Amino acid sequence: MYFKAILLLPIVFGLGGCLGNDTERGIAGAAGGAVISGVTGGSPVTGAVIGGAAGYFCRDLNVPGCRNE
Repeated sequence: MYFKAILLLPIVFGLGGCLGNDTERGIAGAAGGAVISGVTGGSPVTGAVIGGAAGYFCRDLNVPGCRNE
């Protein structure tokens, strides 16, 4: 079950670099978090909240490659 989520990670991180602002990254993070959480048997809502927050605040946390264009 976790193997599927591991396979999705490069796709999620690859798309994250293409996004130009906090809102776009937050939406992508929420979608990715919901999918990964659902695949691994967790709550998609919780995954969406955590993924959305991670995407939205990644620039504020100085995550490499996360910047506004």
